Amino acid sequence: MAKSSDYFGLGYIVSLILAIIPVTSWILGALTRFSEGKIVAGIVRIVFGFNIVWIVDLIMMALNKHIWRLLNM
Repeated sequence: MAKSSDYFGLGYIVSLILAIIPVTSWILGALTRFSEGKIVAGIVRIVFGFNIVWIVDLIMMALNKHIWRLLNM
């Protein structure tokens, strides 16, 4: 079984494919942060998720297999 990645425990390849698509990356990134209990980080992802956060998420997902976690609140 593949090692789980960021988007709700989905496999790395599935999470990487979902991160490539801007709309799914935006929505799933915010939902992931909300599910972790990080309300402020989820709101920041909703507001700024279509710009630099998406590009950084792609890089981080490809290199570290996790989305970018700038805020821990």
